[in-house]
Parts: sequence; C-alpha cells; structure tokens
Amino acid sequence: KQWYQRRVAITAGDNFNNFDNIALAQRMEKHELIEFRRIAAYLFKMNNRWKQAVELCKKDHLYKDAMEYAAESRDTEISETLMGWFLDNENYESFAAGTFVMYDMLRPDVILELGWRHNIMDFAMPYLIQCVREYTLKVDKLEVSDETRTKEAETNNQQPLVLGEQLMITSGPAPYSPMPGMYAAPPQQMQQQMPQQQMPQQLYNGGYVGTM
Repeated sequence: KQWYQRRVAITAGDNFNNFDNIALAQRMEKHELIEFRRIAAYLFKMNNRWKQAVELCKKDHLYKDAMEYAAESRDTEISETLMGWFLDNENYESFAAGTFVMYDMLRPDVILELGWRHNIMDFAMPYLIQCVREYTLKVDKLEVSDETRTKEAETNNQQPLVLGEQLMITSGPAPYSPMPGMYAAPPQQMQQQMPQQQMPQQLYNGGYVGTM
C-alpha cells in the first residue's frame, strides 16, 4: 500500500506542477512512514535541491537513492561527500557500488586517498583499474592522432613542389599575340608574302648553274 501511494505521489509530481512542490516536500520529509519521506526526497530532486534530497536519503539509509541523486546532480562535491560518509559509517559495500554509480563525478586521486586512509584498497581497486584503462585508451588515441597530423603536415609540405614540376613539364609554349594595333596575319598567308629564297649555285659539268 505504501509503495502504491508513493508511485501515485511521484506520478502526480511529474505530471502536475500547479502546486507548491517544496512546501509539500518539507511537510512529507517529517512523515512517520519512510515511503513518504522518499517522496519528499524525490520532490527535492525534481526542484534541483540535490543536497537536501541526498541528506534525506542518508538519514533513512536509502543508499541507492542517495547515489542516484548524487550522480544526477553532476556535482563532484556532493558525490565525494557521500563517498566519505559511506566510509565514516564503515559501509564499504556502498562505497564500492558508489564508485560505479557516480563514476563520472569522482576524481581518481580522491578515491585513491580515501581507500588508502581507510585501508580498503580492495574496494577501491576496481574503480582505479577502470580509470587507468580509460586514461590509457585516451593516451593511445592522442598518439595516433598526433602521428596522423604529422604525416599530413609532411605530405602538405611536399605536395606543392610536385605540382610545380608537373606544371613546368606539361606547360606548352606561349601563344602568339600581336602588339596592340598590329594586324596578325595567318601563318599560311605570312609564308606566301615572304620572298622566295634563291637556290644555291651548283657545280654542273665544270660550270655553274644558278637561278636567274
């Protein structure tokens, strides 16, 4: 029955906004039934009051809800504070689960320090291994990208020289263009206008025969 009432209240909060959500959440957070307090935390979350939502979940030991709300907040401080609270209460299993639920909001150096200080490196190690793997892939991609850019730069530096040589080889003689104001006769007509050259004299039977 409590679960059904909670689902009805959540559905109403999602679909109807013509009421004061914050006032209703403040009234329900002190309700004697835990399901109504969960509704209050949900209403706080719907109004971007992430700290209040997470704190209310912590009071009722609703660890799953607390981790999900902290992850949705996209706030590193809220997520890391929740992880420290798990360790203060020696809730190591929730700490390990939180490293995956709030993975994007956690900093590896903070998790490493918390695990070392509380002597629970076994619970932090899966998260650290995943971080090392992710960073290794990023470095590999950067190296490949850098090599590709270097090869492209070398190719671009050599390409203009090759094109210049090709243009010099394939380019033909410049076309004949007369000076301004001059009449350019066709080549055949120019040959007809040129005087016929005299043939050289040839020696024939001791005499010279030439053209008159």
